[in-house]
Amino acid sequence: MSEAETRENDTQVESTEPEIQETEPKVTETVPETTDDAKPETVEDAEPKVQTEPEIVHGIKPKVETSDTTETESDGIDVVPIVQEESEAKKIGNEKWGIAHIFSSYNNTIIHMTDLTGAETVAISSGGIHVNADRYESSPFAAMKAANAVVESAKTKGFVGFHIRVRAVGGVGSRVPGPGAQAAIRALARGGFKIGRIDDVTPIPHDTTRKKGGKRGRRV
Repeated sequence: MSEAETRENDTQVESTEPEIQETEPKVTETVPETTDDAKPETVEDAEPKVQTEPEIVHGIKPKVETSDTTETESDGIDVVPIVQEESEAKKIGNEKWGIAHIFSSYNNTIIHMTDLTGAETVAISSGGIHVNADRYESSPFAAMKAANAVVESAKTKGFVGFHIRVRAVGGVGSRVPGPGAQAAIRALARGGFKIGRIDDVTPIPHDTTRKKGGKRGRRV
């Protein structure tokens, strides 16, 4: 082969090789445009927020909430401490209460004061102690005298209030209390005691009870 042909072959081989070009990625930086009108707020440039006091309506300021605590200011309102209520509750719990049993019939009025269990007698009196005639034993005057005697005795033992239980004869007898029951209740209330419940505990049979006198009845 001649030299001219060999040169042509070399040039053809060089032309067939792919051209490799190094391309570097272009990085474009975008800078935000700043104008004089819109500037970013900074901590130093920001103005401190001033809290305005709320309007006062009817002499009472509404609640003002802050970041740390919440305070409530009120004018003209009395606040009762909780300690005082607890002390009053303890005083009421330590009071001595009892039961006043009043038996009232047309023959006599008996007032018997006991503790709440009924086992211990505090004071006892009857209308027959304070009058001489038998016909006056069930009178309101005798019942009032008996109640006053019981009140004086109960005060010395530290009692403050009583629950009242009124009882008539019941059974085959009268189911209505005698004339001395109302007078005895009034005398207990005027004696300075606190009155709780007033119950009628007259024994009333569901069916009946046998009357005294036997099978042939009372001989007249």
